[in-house]
Amino acid sequence: MYNAHKIQTSASKRLHSVDIFRGAAIAGMILVNNPGDPHSSYSFLRHAKWDGWSFADLIFPFFLFIVGVAIPLSFADRVTPGESRKLMYLHVVKRTIILFGLGLFINSFPFFSISDLRIPGVLQRIAVCYFFSSLIVMNFRIRWHLASAGLLLTLYWAVMMFLPVPHYGAGVLTKEGNPAAYIDNMLLHGHMVDTSFDPEGLLSTIPAVSTTLLGALAGHLLRSSRSPFNKALLLWLSGLGGITAGLIMDIWFPINKNLWSPSYAVFTAGLASICLGVCFWLVEIKSYVRWGRPFEIYGTNAISVYALSSLAEQFANLWTLTQTDGSAMRLRAYIFEKLFASWAAPVNASLYYAMTNVLIWFGFAVILYRKKIFIRI
Repeated sequence: MYNAHKIQTSASKRLHSVDIFRGAAIAGMILVNNPGDPHSSYSFLRHAKWDGWSFADLIFPFFLFIVGVAIPLSFADRVTPGESRKLMYLHVVKRTIILFGLGLFINSFPFFSISDLRIPGVLQRIAVCYFFSSLIVMNFRIRWHLASAGLLLTLYWAVMMFLPVPHYGAGVLTKEGNPAAYIDNMLLHGHMVDTSFDPEGLLSTIPAVSTTLLGALAGHLLRSSRSPFNKALLLWLSGLGGITAGLIMDIWFPINKNLWSPSYAVFTAGLASICLGVCFWLVEIKSYVRWGRPFEIYGTNAISVYALSSLAEQFANLWTLTQTDGSAMRLRAYIFEKLFASWAAPVNASLYYAMTNVLIWFGFAVILYRKKIFIRI
């Protein structure tokens, strides 16, 4: 059971390193999700086609990891004599519904057609991972959080390896023949990003919950009474262990973002732990804060900025302009062609377009920050 009396650090002390890490993850998501030309982007900004990983494949698990970190921190702030567990449960349910609903709204915008609505999505996965991780953190002691993460990864591995898929058999991990695609097709046919597969599908959300739980363990560490240096050291050591374990697991179940393979979940959590440790050391121990201020501003309204950037990109993809020759051109393509592709090499034009998106939404985040508007989702 979650025990407030075991929290040693003052609940009122906000960890700026957590906001900075969260903001960096959101900035990375906007950068990766908004290339000017996906086919001409630098390879590190493109997701791996199937097995393997790139920089782009680290962003989403890093965000889920920091979602997990924030769970014990925020619960500790809420555990007061005047707030019952019932209210905490209501808070979790309310936030889950808002996140999931916002994801559905983005997927359906602006036509809102139910018949072909994509049900899975980034915000939907965040909502589900937050919900189940929160329940585990609230109802089980810390040692069971790691056990739960391991159990979920083992269960997912067993299903992926031993569940036979019609016409393919068991243990097939191709895009068409893996059990995750088979189950998603049965339950979500016609409501996925692809006709046969969705990278944020139902079954692959199970190991994503493990990623969030591993982040929750880091959050407990940050709330503990250990010295700041020991906290950073343990983040680095556990991160090194996660990377090593993930690379070993890669031998029998390759690192794969689309399947959110157990090796991918452990490997990326390890990398996230090391990066969080570096951030914690720089900000909380060495007091080097100025470098991270832009990311901290991003982090204070992370979900709101991400959601609005997604809606704006969809709008730009749908709004068409009539050119002088009478042909129609989508606004997004027009902006990219006229402002970036007209003078820069293809890979650089794509990068500059993505970076411009990051800067525009940073400007919006700055306005909210200066006006002290913090949209809690």
